[in-house]
Amino acid sequence: MTANIVLMPGDGIGPDIADEAKRVLEILATHHGLDYTLNTVDVGGAAIEKSGDPLPDASLAAAREADAILFGAIGGPQWDTQPRDQRPESGLLRLRSELGLFANLRPAILFPQLAEASALKSGVVANLDVLIVRELTGGIYFGKPADKCSNAQGQRAAYNTMRYDESEIARIGRAAFEAARVRNKRLCSVDKANVLHVSQLWRDVMNELAADYPDVQLTHMYVDNAAMQLVRDPNQFDTIVTGNLFGDILSDTAAMLTGSIGMLPSASLDAHGKGMYEPVHGSAPDIAGTDRANPLAMILSLAMMCRYSLARGDLADRVESAVGRVLDMGLRTPDIANSSETVTGTSGMGAAIADMLI
Repeated sequence: MTANIVLMPGDGIGPDIADEAKRVLEILATHHGLDYTLNTVDVGGAAIEKSGDPLPDASLAAAREADAILFGAIGGPQWDTQPRDQRPESGLLRLRSELGLFANLRPAILFPQLAEASALKSGVVANLDVLIVRELTGGIYFGKPADKCSNAQGQRAAYNTMRYDESEIARIGRAAFEAARVRNKRLCSVDKANVLHVSQLWRDVMNELAADYPDVQLTHMYVDNAAMQLVRDPNQFDTIVTGNLFGDILSDTAAMLTGSIGMLPSASLDAHGKGMYEPVHGSAPDIAGTDRANPLAMILSLAMMCRYSLARGDLADRVESAVGRVLDMGLRTPDIANSSETVTGTSGMGAAIADMLI
């Protein structure tokens, strides 16, 4: 079966790392039997420059028809003054919403070769393997009402609404329980139930779901404590489930435990396993086109695509193994290098991974 893959390079370093993903795809096709078509479309600032829309109808239509989407990065300072619904980020939010990509899986895995690159002591992060399951299409990023306004004194004000209904919570909760079931059967639900009504509902629904998963140990933690515990003792966690806002923050915190945000892939899945795969990092416009970006998060996102949407776990294993072997060689991009290691660029790292796959 031919896989229909849509590539959305986006902005900043997005096109740089997208090129390396294409390089790896070509090797998987030539040497390992991956049958695919690739359709490259615009999104984010690149789409705004061409059509005035961060998610053109043609790009959305292509994404709907795809079996899987590879997404680079979006955004840049040149679009920060645009109306909010015309900024690059609004295209990404709309894409997630339109495709029903509600379950965001963000693994934080420390390759042992990068223990010294972590922001924490190597003994604290040794054997780190945490999966954060973030709800992606609800919560405060999508809640209504939301607007700018003025207060009674005529001062500028603004408001957003954090809202979840029980079906949204149950849907992401089941995804997290299922993920925990095939890992180490421990699930920590993160909320702020001591302050927020929406978090109390979140906790209530998670407790109700636990009855259907007696083999999974469910615990709860307030988000402020969870942030502290992630940097104090990250190995106490196995699988974490949380809402959109808290998940956004905690997954970036977890990223730095692994040595660099340039190492973290992610999968955003719908109810049927179709997914969009993207690195956790941003567009880093200051290094775009300089051959300094780390492509490994993009390449590892491609591996997740093979595993979750293309049913080619064998290819996912090959790609992840290739990344480990290249790191064993001492090859590093600038973000993960120390003075004793061999520094290479975006294309050099991509080429090294491709060579390992031949």
